[in-house]
Amino acid sequence: MTDAAALPGRPRGGVLTGPATARAVNVLAPNASAMTLDGTNTWIVSEPGSELAVVIDPGPLDEGHLSNVVGTAEKAGKRVALTLLTHGHPDHAEGAARFAELTRTRVRALDPALRLGDEGLGAGDVIEVGGLELRVVPTPGHTADSLCFHLPADRAVLTGDTILGRGTTVVAHPDGRLGDYLDSLRRLRSLTVDDGVHTVLPGHGPVLEDAQGAVEFYLAHRAHRLAQVETAVEDGHHIPAQVVAHVYADVDRSLWPAAELSVRAQLDYLREHGLI
Repeated sequence: MTDAAALPGRPRGGVLTGPATARAVNVLAPNASAMTLDGTNTWIVSEPGSELAVVIDPGPLDEGHLSNVVGTAEKAGKRVALTLLTHGHPDHAEGAARFAELTRTRVRALDPALRLGDEGLGAGDVIEVGGLELRVVPTPGHTADSLCFHLPADRAVLTGDTILGRGTTVVAHPDGRLGDYLDSLRRLRSLTVDDGVHTVLPGHGPVLEDAQGAVEFYLAHRAHRLAQVETAVEDGHHIPAQVVAHVYADVDRSLWPAAELSVRAQLDYLREHGLI
């Protein structure tokens, strides 16, 4: 068995559901799969002592899960006052409208189509609820509308699918773009260097105790895959499916359709930069 401390980002062991930091509690959705890992992490975030909470990514449209999120907050003496979305993929956002009904809250997101209420989310926004402070960090790449939320009081960042607790994420071409994703990873690295962020609260998988290590691993992984794709093209593999079979031979075949999205994004990046 591999020591978790030796893995990229130092994933935290133990049960995923429950308190993760002084201000963040995870409620794991029952939608485990090869793509969602153990399931979607729905985060309840609140200031200690406050009666108000923010929920990030209600997850799939699953009545049991949505009720569990509400119940978990209520058992802690909290009322959900606001719902936020890291991005619009169904495993994170499908249940948002129903959750808003249950909690009578607004839903704020970057994509106007996902919002319930007049307020969206954008670069530089600071969300304050019951003494809690969350800072919006634009991180396009996985999708065009991807956001992270910096929780400075816990020196943590909630990353949605931009950084996962295990493995690496998909650049969901054509909406996701590799150049944007690399810029977003560098933006997150600056949070670890300049703002002291050390904990990643991901959209899937365990909490990561070494945020900077996780970001550096992701950057190195992307550079390695990009070089592999470039070599594959030089060797005559020009069709994305061929590149996947050549470059991702070590990956479970059930994940090849998702890998092809990343390959298409990588091919676009290489063309844009005149490398193929």
